[in-house]
Amino acid sequence: MEKNKLKLTVVLLAAIVFAVGWLLPVKLEGEAPSVLLDLKFPAIGKSQKVSVSVSDKNSGIRKIWVGLLKGGKELVLFKEDYPAAGLFDTDKILEDEFDIQIEPQKLGITDGKGVLRVMASDFSWRRWWNGNKTVVEKEVVIDTRSPELDVLSSVHNISQGGSGLVIYRVSEPCPTNGVQVGDNFFPGYPARNVIALPQSSEASDTSEIFMAFIALRHDQGSDTDLFVKTADYAGNTASAGFRHYIRKRSFKKDIIKLSDNFLNRKMPEFDSGMAHESSATPMEKFLAINRELRAANYEKIVQVGEHTDSKLYWDGAFLRLPNSARKAGFADRREYQYDERVIDQQVHMGIDLASIPRAPVPAANAGKVSFVGDIGIYGKTVIIDHGFGLFSTYSHLSHASVEQGQMVSKKDVIGQTGKTGFVFGDHLHFGILVHNIFVDPVEWWDAAWIENNILSKMNEMKSQ
Repeated sequence: MEKNKLKLTVVLLAAIVFAVGWLLPVKLEGEAPSVLLDLKFPAIGKSQKVSVSVSDKNSGIRKIWVGLLKGGKELVLFKEDYPAAGLFDTDKILEDEFDIQIEPQKLGITDGKGVLRVMASDFSWRRWWNGNKTVVEKEVVIDTRSPELDVLSSVHNISQGGSGLVIYRVSEPCPTNGVQVGDNFFPGYPARNVIALPQSSEASDTSEIFMAFIALRHDQGSDTDLFVKTADYAGNTASAGFRHYIRKRSFKKDIIKLSDNFLNRKMPEFDSGMAHESSATPMEKFLAINRELRAANYEKIVQVGEHTDSKLYWDGAFLRLPNSARKAGFADRREYQYDERVIDQQVHMGIDLASIPRAPVPAANAGKVSFVGDIGIYGKTVIIDHGFGLFSTYSHLSHASVEQGQMVSKKDVIGQTGKTGFVFGDHLHFGILVHNIFVDPVEWWDAAWIENNILSKMNEMKSQ
């Protein structure tokens, strides 16, 4: 009997030693919780959302505290005690994510510098059972004042499908600013180094002058809203309207008659780039190319236009293809007919110019080559960035003689005309893009228009 008791005691002691040997390393783990504080800019405006993420993969989250320290005072923004995990951690909470909406004025917080602090602890037995602790602090600026906007350019006449320039001053550094034209936003770029503007005595040390090239789509009318808008690092916004006049335009209608010969000859060129049914007719392929591929190609060009240099490379009027005849105009309403019936309608977003076959194509103005390659219906294409979101495009080329990233001067030959893409014959499709909108190139070919609508505004600012 005594031997059995002794054996039982030994077994129990061994189990206890084993349990303690297993439990203590687990409960005394030393890895602190992970804390992520998502605040894009170290500034808090009138209403600022702050995202907090806490995780502890070992003993689980015990406590989270978030507060704002300013002027010697501590304001609690969030506090949560999590349930105990139990001896064997069966109910432990390993991670939590939440948003805190901070509204300084409602909380009685004044503008100025402060510290945003997040503290998290876990259920480790370390620190006398208080757990491992993580503290994350981020210095912030409380800023509830909206930036001030002052539109400096005075005359803004713009035609449907045309371009314009707006110059304005922002009272403080703002990561987002530009001109809203209907549903399109045109970002502004710092102008002081570009046109050597004098510092006005009325401007603050933190103010900056910006320029934004803007565009009106061919289908945007006189009811289109135009205004400058900005947002500072704290998320405070401001907007300012300006006087403008929108000229109405009418655009030519063009009828394109499709033949079986054209369809049978051209459609196979696009088979590799379109997901056609094997039984699709040449006409069905044409409609898919003219609609779906055309839209995708436009988006490709727009993507190129999202990346521009904050420099004005161009100077003076843009060049037109020498000794060329216009075969199609900007915003022509194209009606496609087959077998005496209308099968599709599209808008032509450039100007077609024809010269001799494989005619040399000069750069319309100085700039940086931002794209060289094939773009579906546009064929072999070169796109040149002239700075501040202004681009020129050259399509249907038979050959391109420049490379992406190359700097070119006005008149430099960038390629030769051709008939690549969705075309009937050798020509150049020339386009002008302002950020993400094609505009009428005729304006940019016109030295008087550039002087009256662009350069005069810059010169006016220099004299202020």
